Amino acid sequence: MVHRQLSGFAVRGGGRLGLRLLVAVGLALLLIPVGGADAANRRISISDYKWSSPDIQINLGEHVTWYWIGPDTMHSVTGDSPDAAGLDSDPETGQPNHDIGDEFELDFNAPGVYKFRCKLHSTVRGTVTVTDTPGDPSSEPDPVPKSKVDLTPPRLRGVSLNKPTFGRRGTNLKFSLPEVAKLSADMYRFDADGRRHFAGYATWPGHVGYNGVRFGDRRKHFKPRPGSYVAELTAIDKSQNVSDTKRIKFKIRKR
Repeated sequence: MVHRQLSGFAVRGGGRLGLRLLVAVGLALLLIPVGGADAANRRISISDYKWSSPDIQINLGEHVTWYWIGPDTMHSVTGDSPDAAGLDSDPETGQPNHDIGDEFELDFNAPGVYKFRCKLHSTVRGTVTVTDTPGDPSSEPDPVPKSKVDLTPPRLRGVSLNKPTFGRRGTNLKFSLPEVAKLSADMYRFDADGRRHFAGYATWPGHVGYNGVRFGDRRKHFKPRPGSYVAELTAIDKSQNVSDTKRIKFKIRKR
């Protein structure tokens, strides 16, 4: 945990994904009329070049947490009004670029109207209005925003060859997928000493459910030669998530 002073604000950094800044705002600012009985801590997602709620109202002592959920992540939460001067999710760079799931939290301990915008995209903006009504800093009524980017790798199952030994025309390879994905196979051939050497690769389009493709035959990037092999198989989905590797051993005959 790091603690330092920034323009009169207490800043603490750390957190689950390496970006959780807690800023206690303690300057004397414009008072807001008593109200906001239904205000509470807020969780705001940044996605599709906008805040999920651009106009936020909270009570004194409550906080706002912003989440980068993608697919666009080159955004900052930067103070754009006198009340918000010095507040910044990315104080050390003019080119913010976050990981999916990054978060930034501000504690508001003084009433005021705090305006924020992104350094790179001025339309990504919003306002936090803090009333002078004492709030509840422990309540979190909003759910944590879910990522809009698919981060789940496909599950490659049921990998098997029709025959473990076959000729240069190949054999049938079976596998199953829970989603549309590309199957990729890296081929390695064993020499006389048992050391393996890269022998080429092949890819096939895969659909949901059971699949069957021709395997071990002559292809653009694989030339079958007699010998013992091992293939390392992975499935890659549209979001470039890669499955666990499956290995199958096979032999290619002279004929």
